[in-house]
Amino acid sequence: MEEVNQTSVTEFILDGLTKNPELQLPLFLIFLGVYLVTVVGNLGMIILIVLSSQLHTPMYYLLSSLSFIDCCQSTVITPKMLMNFVTEKNVISYPECMAQFYFFCVFAVAECHMLAVMAYDRYVAISNPLLYNVTMSYKVCLWMIAGAYGMGFISSTAYAIFMMRLLFCKANIIRHYFCDFFPLLELSCSSIFINEVLLWSLGSFNILIPAMTILSSYVFIIVSILHIQSTGGRRKAFSTCSSHILAVALFYGSTSFMYLQPSSVSSLGQSKLSSIFYTIVVPMLNPMIYSLRNKDVKVALKKIIQKIRFHSIWHDFH
Repeated sequence: MEEVNQTSVTEFILDGLTKNPELQLPLFLIFLGVYLVTVVGNLGMIILIVLSSQLHTPMYYLLSSLSFIDCCQSTVITPKMLMNFVTEKNVISYPECMAQFYFFCVFAVAECHMLAVMAYDRYVAISNPLLYNVTMSYKVCLWMIAGAYGMGFISSTAYAIFMMRLLFCKANIIRHYFCDFFPLLELSCSSIFINEVLLWSLGSFNILIPAMTILSSYVFIIVSILHIQSTGGRRKAFSTCSSHILAVALFYGSTSFMYLQPSSVSSLGQSKLSSIFYTIVVPMLNPMIYSLRNKDVKVALKKIIQKIRFHSIWHDFH
């Protein structure tokens, strides 16, 4: 039996978002702006939480972890995409492609579970406020964060191992702007059955289980809120959850649309659009959602700005 040459494809060509040369520069500038806002927003959120003692609570530890995931997720995808806008040939080597695929999966899966952990945190805060500090202790919070990252690394390792076992013989044009699951499977000249089974099984677990956790948490939260007598108390309880609900809807809506439908149903344009949403747009929006709709974050930010102003005035005076 003749063996297929496994090393025939040493690099891939990324199709990118568009082949229209007139759109390359405007898209480069737009996505560069989005990336800068994402990095500044998420790193700013992490620094603010670290520096503000009033934000040293489980809710904000989880939020800083989400910001870290978003920053990393965007960094795995966007810089390479930006380079592709200004180069003639969008080449990515095989090892680079597999590394991008691996870390993209790590942070996408970790975000699914982190959003579920944050929903549970809100459930405990609203349903059992007196036991909140015991239930969501620093140790429990740390284990939950470790669990979210752990699921990301375990799932991604499984995906990457079976992806690297595939043979890529001749075709090397990836019909996407990064090394994603379905576009890579399209290029394989060996059986992809195990990869598809793995995606459906692990993908369903990593999307549906956290989604069910979030849904059940919010059912209990709504029941608890309805038992609150004062209108002000209800409004405050709803406001602490609204940011998280919006973040969940954006992320799960786009990932479910992309990965929980048969590859034959999904068109190339739809795939790219939903991918842009959860790999680039959502990481930019999350810090905005949590900062603009959160009174504690606004207060902490004002205090930090006042401190900086005071120190600069004091320095100028002396």
